[in-house]
Amino acid sequence: MHIKELELINFRNYLNLKIEFLKGLNVLYGQNAQGKTNILEAINFISTLKSHRTSKDRELIKWGKGKAYIKAHLNKTLGDFTVEVLISEISKKEAKLNGIKLSRASEVIGNANTVIFSPEDLRLLKDGPDVRRRFIDNELNQIKPKYNYYLSIYNKVLIERNNLLKKGMNKALIDVYDQQLAEYGSFLIFNRIEFVKKLSIICKLLHRKITNGNEELVIKYKGDIIDGDLKSIKERLYSLYKDSIEEDIKKGYTSKGPQRDDIEVFINGVDAKHYASQGQQRTAALSLKLSEIEIIKGETGEYPILLLDDVMSELDLQRQKYLLDSLMDVQIILTITSLNDLEKFSINRKRIFEVSNGNIQIKEF
Repeated sequence: MHIKELELINFRNYLNLKIEFLKGLNVLYGQNAQGKTNILEAINFISTLKSHRTSKDRELIKWGKGKAYIKAHLNKTLGDFTVEVLISEISKKEAKLNGIKLSRASEVIGNANTVIFSPEDLRLLKDGPDVRRRFIDNELNQIKPKYNYYLSIYNKVLIERNNLLKKGMNKALIDVYDQQLAEYGSFLIFNRIEFVKKLSIICKLLHRKITNGNEELVIKYKGDIIDGDLKSIKERLYSLYKDSIEEDIKKGYTSKGPQRDDIEVFINGVDAKHYASQGQQRTAALSLKLSEIEIIKGETGEYPILLLDDVMSELDLQRQKYLLDSLMDVQIILTITSLNDLEKFSINRKRIFEVSNGNIQIKEF
């Protein structure tokens, strides 16, 4: 899969922009705060309907405007297609696929697949469990059409249950929510476990290559339930909610369930979060992000678009070369502030865009 053209209207600092991309390497070059990351954000948005930088959609709309519009022309093996998203300050997002308006904007998720890698992702191991859960959820949203829906419903029911717990409502009423949480939560847990199994296998192989065989990476799912089929997970999860009701009423929140799950990463048998060096943690994070690409390819039959947001400056030259040189079949859109190192890479098909204050020009290199 690759993106051929992107059109933006009133998105971030872009009033009206059209940009055509190569199938290979596309480099957005310029100083900070010129609008490079905004382009990556827009491409990722048509894939996930979420920004990787903010949870508030209104921040995506250019100052003084009421709506923002994104349109992407893309290509898969079966042919070209278009995705359009309209973001409004006062109404829900609207989406079109090949010019046809979708009944729910979320139906557009999964048509365009992206993997975005930014400096924040290098702290994937170091940060809290919510960051690693979001890492898993973002990928499952793209490759499992129902996952985003189940996750949304689960979170809504969870909020309602927590409100009841804080008010000390009767257990019979809470049980209604327990049954719903077990229904939706079991689907989340089952798919997360299966995803982590695949992730661990691919990640181990990639990490071995990146470290020249010096490190063995192992990933494990961490939670109250870490195995089982869908039915057994549902039954065990429902029991967990029931058994923890007294504790939950005292605390005022739901103490069990997929909202508290995590993944553990081990390097040569040692917990990487607590005992690995910063360099080891960053290399492990790189392996995790690269594994996303292979998983999406395996699930959809298409390589995703790889969005590299100023991550090169955070990696040493060896890892920079491995990252770019090992992705010859993947469309890459890369933001950088310096062109000095580009000639060191073997990718021949590349297009350089100079970005300055929201203006973009193709630059000879």
